[in-house]
Amino acid sequence: MRILNPQTYKIALISLTFFATKAMAQEGNVSVSQDSRFEQLLAEKRKINSSITVNDKYKVQIFYGDNSKARKTLTDFRRDFKDLDGTIIFESPTYKVWVGNFKSRIDAEKRLIDIKKKYPHALLIKPNK
Repeated sequence: MRILNPQTYKIALISLTFFATKAMAQEGNVSVSQDSRFEQLLAEKRKINSSITVNDKYKVQIFYGDNSKARKTLTDFRRDFKDLDGTIIFESPTYKVWVGNFKSRIDAEKRLIDIKKKYPHALLIKPNK
């Protein structure tokens, strides 16, 4: 095996370092194209998630029972109160229909009066996180 002299060793080391850094460098542009339906699906998912999330806002529970009656109650509610959103929450073994997303208790109590005319067993709740 041949031993390199110090000057050749330095030149080899410098050239290897130079070529190694050039080999690691990357250049280029990335363009992403996605289907417009993806954005629509994402918007729907965000809407659904915002109605399902349990937060520090007040809600009104209008039903507590089995699945088929909960779905019917929610459909009827959406027909009667178009400005309020509702969702079905499952807590084994029953289903609950929660409506509204009120920032303050006062707002929730005002709407509760209107809701109780149609759903007399409605009650005000503040879900835990």
